Amino acid sequence: MIMRFKQRLSAANTGGRGVGAGLLTVLILVQAVLFSTAANAGGYGSAALGSYGVKVYRVNSALYPFVQLYIRTFDQNMQPLVNLNELNIGLMIKGKSYDPTKRQYGIQTLRRRSEATRSVLVLDASKSMVGPAFETALRAAARFIDSKRPQDEVAVLAIRDTKEGYELVSEFERDSGALARRLADIKVDGMNSRIYDSVGASIQMCGMSSQGSSVDPSADNFIASCSIVVFSDGRDEGSALSREELNARITALPIPVPVYSLAYGANSVQYFRNLESISKNSFGIYYSLGETYDRMQRVVEEIQNILQSDYVVTFRSYLPVDGEQHAFKVGVEYPTGSGKYYYDKGEFEAIEPPPIQAIDNALQLLEQKIPALADNDPYYKRPAPGQ
Repeated sequence: MIMRFKQRLSAANTGGRGVGAGLLTVLILVQAVLFSTAANAGGYGSAALGSYGVKVYRVNSALYPFVQLYIRTFDQNMQPLVNLNELNIGLMIKGKSYDPTKRQYGIQTLRRRSEATRSVLVLDASKSMVGPAFETALRAAARFIDSKRPQDEVAVLAIRDTKEGYELVSEFERDSGALARRLADIKVDGMNSRIYDSVGASIQMCGMSSQGSSVDPSADNFIASCSIVVFSDGRDEGSALSREELNARITALPIPVPVYSLAYGANSVQYFRNLESISKNSFGIYYSLGETYDRMQRVVEEIQNILQSDYVVTFRSYLPVDGEQHAFKVGVEYPTGSGKYYYDKGEFEAIEPPPIQAIDNALQLLEQKIPALADNDPYYKRPAPGQ
């Protein structure tokens, strides 16, 4: 059984980069945290029943006057909104609304761009999971890897009886074949399940992504987001961290790190709520699977779809370079023409890009996409009464 999924992953994923890849690949050249900041991350929340929401989780000013806003949208089931375009977006800079007819901003899904995502797979390898349950989790983890794009990176932790409470099976890796081989070597022999410590370690690994770090220094893929996928029954035994302490860390993160939990198993249903608490507090999703192991494949495909369905709004700022932070609000109207907007807010820095040829080349491409207005006025002008 393990050999089958190992063979399936032996070849690297060869999916295309998408239409917008060439425009922003230079972003990885500016990987210092100076250029990439979090939006206001307090309270990741969820959409109200019958409604939807939007969350800005990263702001990048490396190509100023062009600014990129990385946003996640979600409906009441935490599923992404689809087919958004410029007409769905409302943009305000320092309280003034951009006029969409002046074409000073655009929107693309992450799926069509070159930025990478990072994910940490956390597999409960305690003896209580041995048998069909763990074998199914392994296949689901393999499917998650199989569904990623070539530039996306996956790390693997196994919850086992080590000094730390987990084994680092793989650092962040793009090679699907290498990841498959490491998955196949996981031993299911743990006596205790230090779940909270393992998730805490995964959050620390994701923390490196906030600086746009990359496994390969010569790569041209900016790390857009990092998420955690946990396969467990939720029964924690002996963690140094409590559930409350872990949730406090999650709440305090400057950039959201969603935790997607697949709670499964026949004998520990009463512990599923531990995973539910962590996921709901982290802007992630909790999946209560019980003994319906066959659902795991569909769930991990859904998670990959969510990660790749984030949007990037690129706009041209007309504020002068002053090194200061400036407030923005970005809203989504859904469906188009409904007149109902939901907004999130943050700040961007008006800075001069460093003198790097690759950045100058990227700026030239953006100048063609979003040329400057002759009057330097991107804002909406409300008609006078009676007009």
